[in-house]
Amino acid sequence: MSARRLLYVMDPMCSWCWGFAPVANALVEQAQAAGVDVHLVVGGLRTGSGSALEPTTRRYILEHWQAVTEATGQPFKTEGALPEGFVYDTEPACRALVTARSLAPDCAWKLLGLIQHAFYAEGRDVTHASVLVELAEQAGLPRIEFAAAFDRADQHAATAADFTWVQDLGIAGFPTLLAERDGQLALLTNGYQPLSVLSPLLGRWLERAACA
Repeated sequence: MSARRLLYVMDPMCSWCWGFAPVANALVEQAQAAGVDVHLVVGGLRTGSGSALEPTTRRYILEHWQAVTEATGQPFKTEGALPEGFVYDTEPACRALVTARSLAPDCAWKLLGLIQHAFYAEGRDVTHASVLVELAEQAGLPRIEFAAAFDRADQHAATAADFTWVQDLGIAGFPTLLAERDGQLALLTNGYQPLSVLSPLLGRWLERAACA
């Protein structure tokens, strides 16, 4: 049998990825039901700036959130969101997922949903390690083990490696779904699409892959 994987390339603080979450969950279940492994890759949407959001940027982002909720129905808490002084750095949240992926891959998917919901639906600041550690524990990861691993150099390096892989592939937007068979990648989507479009597309790929 050929080696097959579904790769979900995203960022936990990408609003379209939050909008795509129910679709992604359904596609993951579809792939796993067919015996295909699913791998989470973090993209690094906004990293390393270190500066607080400008008011104009904040307004633009909140308008963008409104467009996402209108298109997808996913909830956003906009009141008090992105407060003054907020630094929109997605690296810590991405590193939390990479850390969870290394400790317990199944928990990484649970943690992804918790981070997204905390940030977008609850208005929590998921750039803080203390919040990420709390969410990781909720996802089923041992608190002390996760906290220690999260700060290790190898997790910083593994996160940076994900970012580099995504950049080298030329992926410019999230969410992106890639189907891999024997090292060959096929693009299923770059950007939001509804389940009604993507499920049949994935189904056809799974059928072809099963016959290879």
